[in-house]
Amino acid sequence: MSAAELISCEEEARDFVARLADELAAPDAMAMLDRYAVLLLEENQRQNLISKPSEAQLWQRHIADSAQLLQFVPRETLGSGAQGPWLDLGSGPGLPGLVIAILCPQMPVTMVESRARRVTFLNHCLAELALPKAQVIGERLERITPFPARAISARAFAPLETLLSLSAPFSTAATRYVLPKGRSAAHELASLRPSIRKMFHVEQSLTDKDAGIILKL
Repeated sequence: MSAAELISCEEEARDFVARLADELAAPDAMAMLDRYAVLLLEENQRQNLISKPSEAQLWQRHIADSAQLLQFVPRETLGSGAQGPWLDLGSGPGLPGLVIAILCPQMPVTMVESRARRVTFLNHCLAELALPKAQVIGERLERITPFPARAISARAFAPLETLLSLSAPFSTAATRYVLPKGRSAAHELASLRPSIRKMFHVEQSLTDKDAGIILKL
């Protein structure tokens, strides 16, 4: 995607997510995302979930930025035949985990978050939004009994090498990795051992011309 096609404002971000919701046959997604946005902004007054300046660009910087990950994953990974849940590491305020769960309500999504106040917020969102296929595990990843994941995402969770090491017990040959890494994407990928590096590549983020997403598909 060229720079001219990048999402550059809130209106474009909403349009992008709405089209994606249509493609994924999630007719209630936009209303649910609007409700989630309200919950997120309210909670951001009590604990620091997203930066204050980014509140005015919530759809571009956070919701569309999370939703775009689905563009990079084969549709069969999102279907009922794939093994295990979508595993989101260090979910924080639910980015991208809650956004993924809203857009794919029939897909199991497991969010891992060790900070108690954020776990409370995530569980509140799950109850408010009625997302029975999604769950939150309030524990450090290394203390969780491994299970196979269909996809693994992480936004600001850990440096790439650490992330891959911690998530390895949850990864199978079929597991997809979708890792938004901002401006550090190419540098972090280049730092891996060649045998591991060759399994991954970087794609341009649709919401930031300087950001990249590390993929293993």
